Amino acid sequence: MQSPLHNVGGWISRRAATTGGRLAVIDGEIRLTYAELEARCARAAGWLRAQGVGPGDRVALLLANRSAYLELVFAAARIGAIAVPINTRLAAPEIAQILEDCTPRVLCHEEELGERLAASRVPDETQCASATKFEAEAERATPLTEIRAVSPDDPMILMYTSGTTGVPKGALLPHRKTLFNSRNAQLFFELTGDDRVLTVVPLFHSFGLAILAIPALFAGACVVLERHFDPQRVWEAVDEHSLTIVGGVPTMFRALLETLDATPKLRARPNTLRFLFTAGAAIPVETIRGFEQHGLLLKQGFGQTETSILCCLDSEDALRKAGSVGRPVFHAELRIVHEAGLDGPVSAWQDCAAGETGEIVVRGPITMLGYWNRPEATAETLREEGWLRTGDLGSADSEGFVTLTGRAREMYISGGENVYPAQIEATYHEHPDVLDVAVVGVAHERWGETGRAYLVWAPSTPLDPEALRKWGRERLASFKVPGEFVEVDELPRTASGKIQKHLLPG
Repeated sequence: MQSPLHNVGGWISRRAATTGGRLAVIDGEIRLTYAELEARCARAAGWLRAQGVGPGDRVALLLANRSAYLELVFAAARIGAIAVPINTRLAAPEIAQILEDCTPRVLCHEEELGERLAASRVPDETQCASATKFEAEAERATPLTEIRAVSPDDPMILMYTSGTTGVPKGALLPHRKTLFNSRNAQLFFELTGDDRVLTVVPLFHSFGLAILAIPALFAGACVVLERHFDPQRVWEAVDEHSLTIVGGVPTMFRALLETLDATPKLRARPNTLRFLFTAGAAIPVETIRGFEQHGLLLKQGFGQTETSILCCLDSEDALRKAGSVGRPVFHAELRIVHEAGLDGPVSAWQDCAAGETGEIVVRGPITMLGYWNRPEATAETLREEGWLRTGDLGSADSEGFVTLTGRAREMYISGGENVYPAQIEATYHEHPDVLDVAVVGVAHERWGETGRAYLVWAPSTPLDPEALRKWGRERLASFKVPGEFVEVDELPRTASGKIQKHLLPG
């Protein structure tokens, strides 16, 4: 059934009607009430309509954390269009892949990304506008107050995640996923209109947009946007804006704790924080204890773009269940099933006993619709009866607390960013002196994990790691470029030619 009430784009207008004077967004010097944010969303929708954007069209966002980002997401939703967040750290060839795949009607970008965008082969049908141009034109646009009737399964966001084959896949996320994910966050965070939530995690990530910013607006709270992470600035923002929740990836919290430990005046100040929240990778127990010594609670979560948050670990269980990512969220059904038989019918899947390792599968209103233009990948991930295969391996104890034990698809996480070795390997295979390559994730003190590339190198030239890094940065986002390059005579392979990464030298 279609109704304007199913449309997430109407949330801001409903908040404006009930709590219009409450602060909604702080973006540097910009402070917007819900009434002011609604007026800007309505003008943004009018601007999109003037560009010819209609239901089902894609609106690509190559933007830093700014109010315009949120305005365009809600504006696109209210006219039935689909917002496409794009990682601003991607290299020009990677941006080109995404634009070619989603063919957006409009692309709004940061001014300083114009040169990289020019090298990205923007589709002819795409109209480009810098953030400055959008903001100036939207200020004069005719407001569009109509909220389009949609069904819960109508698409709202197309969010790209790197594929195991090296080709980015767009997870198509419906309105109902945004709603139930916001409900899960509201329950776990106990969000109210009195909260002020720092969003320094990029809005082009599911964490920043779907876990922090949108749920805060759903609850009538205030979103505080920061464009760049600086630990000293975060603590200043806590005091300046009386923040109650700070979200970030584990590498951020390591830096935040170091700054807190080294700055006596920070330790002595009044504190409004209810808790800190992290996701994206496991958080060391030492970090949890470190914040606890300062009287600060650190909560954890685990999820993925296709589902958003799946499990949450509360602060009171963080030390008792060290290493766990918590229990399943309220609006989701989670199972851990034996890997054998996963390719067969769901009716034949077998659940693991407590302590046994298997693949995590989930179903419920928080799952994606599928991958954009990827029917085979969709069929592999979304199975019958609504079950979604996460590709993550884990186990659950007798109390239902889940512990991750590995990644079925070899992904690793560097500084909160998902990295897939296959994409890096495919890129370095193009290097004229690389005869063979394998990439694995290895522990890194600062970034959690980083890449190590094993190279079979052409004998005619010496291997130059810095030159290889430079070559990679021209083709990949910097966080994907391996931190180490190791020359080997050959890569260990099975009789069928598959690389045996576990046999690579440590």
